[in-house]
Amino acid sequence: MNRVTLAIIAFFGTALLLYWQVQSKKSEQELDIDMSQRPDYIIDDLRSIEYNELGLINSEVSAKHMEHFDSVNMTYFTEPVYLIYPDDGQAQWRLRSEKGSLNKATGKVALENNVIIDSISPEEPIQTLSTSYLELDLNTMIMTSDETIHVTGNEFVIQGLGLYADLNAQSVKLVSQVEGIYEAK
Repeated sequence: MNRVTLAIIAFFGTALLLYWQVQSKKSEQELDIDMSQRPDYIIDDLRSIEYNELGLINSEVSAKHMEHFDSVNMTYFTEPVYLIYPDDGQAQWRLRSEKGSLNKATGKVALENNVIIDSISPEEPIQTLSTSYLELDLNTMIMTSDETIHVTGNEFVIQGLGLYADLNAQSVKLVSQVEGIYEAK
């Protein structure tokens, strides 16, 4: 064998050795992942019903994807849809968004990105509310937001900044900078 052949063999041998070292370090790094950062369970196409102390339906949720983390008692949703059942036991509102989270310890739901709240009943004066962020306390059925709220109802359109809604009392309040258009028929 001449020197050129030995140089080529040494070059490819060194390249192979370096490639093997890089791959073994990558697999070691993958094994060092903190398990607390991984969800305890994942569900695709979720459908869930939650009941109150009296055995009546409190809320229903469906989502395209869900991840639950037991260590922090948090659940994260992709494309969640909530049906809310206030004290009278009938579904009155459907809440949907692109992302959502549920803190199981506090019972608070946070919805963000294209949040839309639709009335189930066509007789309700308010038909649709939309915003970029909303919080709902499932224990008290109170919705709040500090973002701009757009409200569409029978014969009116209203926009305001901030929301406080008590679903059990069936009251909705826009906090500030309220502007509206009313069209009489």
